Amino acid sequence: MDVANEYLKVIRKQFLAIKTQGDKTLEQLSDEEFFWRPNENSNNICIIIKHMNGNMKSRWTDFLTTDGEKSDRNRDDEFVDDFQSKRDVLLLWEEGWEILFTTINQLRSDDVLKELTIRGEKHTVIEAIERQIAHYASHVGQIIYIVKYIKNENWKTISIPKRK
Repeated sequence: MDVANEYLKVIRKQFLAIKTQGDKTLEQLSDEEFFWRPNENSNNICIIIKHMNGNMKSRWTDFLTTDGEKSDRNRDDEFVDDFQSKRDVLLLWEEGWEILFTTINQLRSDDVLKELTIRGEKHTVIEAIERQIAHYASHVGQIIYIVKYIKNENWKTISIPKRK
């Protein structure tokens, strides 16, 4: 078995599982609920998605050849809620994931041990991928928590229901 190819297959499935959890969660929200936040110091779903999109564009564009923190990224702006609609937010959600999957699907087994940089720090491709899996899973977890709170008894489970 080619371990590198198996790894690439596994991470594709992992990223897809994270996105699918997010998709199933976001489907449950009304337009207004996308903008809900518990307090002024918390991020709403729009901001979390805007941040994920900025991160995905920066990390996955020219993945093997340029620093993963692009000079044109304005990270602070990712935390400004300037959305007009749920549709605008979902377009960013899909755009970020498309960039990620396009890059992941182009990786080959001989790429996984190559070195790249993120914020000037060296990482193997494996390290960079694992870093992003953890990052996106944590943000999708935040989204799930917010939506479960908003929906309360109207929450539709996205995995195995209790007692099943």
